[in-house]
Amino acid sequence: MITYKRNHSKYFVIVPKLILLLVTFLYELIKANLEVAYEVITPKLKMTPGIIMVPLDVKSNIGITLLANMISLTPGTLSIDVSNDRKVLFVHAMYIKDREVFIKSIKNGFEKRILEIMS
Repeated sequence: MITYKRNHSKYFVIVPKLILLLVTFLYELIKANLEVAYEVITPKLKMTPGIIMVPLDVKSNIGITLLANMISLTPGTLSIDVSNDRKVLFVHAMYIKDREVFIKSIKNGFEKRILEIMS
């Protein structure tokens, strides 16, 4: 009789990380919706739009695609392009008060969670 050893430990590690990525995305989605809604209903514009170059730690095509799509799905931000060497993601954002804070929010949010799942 042949017995197969099942390795379920991988799923016990990946599934919580996927849930954390989903929770992070939902949090950012709700926060961005509230910011954009507030901007629409108030008479004074507080937008400081711009295009930011976000250096990428994610190297795989699927990781870059997932990151770019999550950024584009969040109101107020839009992924524009990826550099030819796949080291930089160009992002347009409605609210850029501090360039470094904006980059850190992407790197410590979506990109960090994606890297945890991909590794």
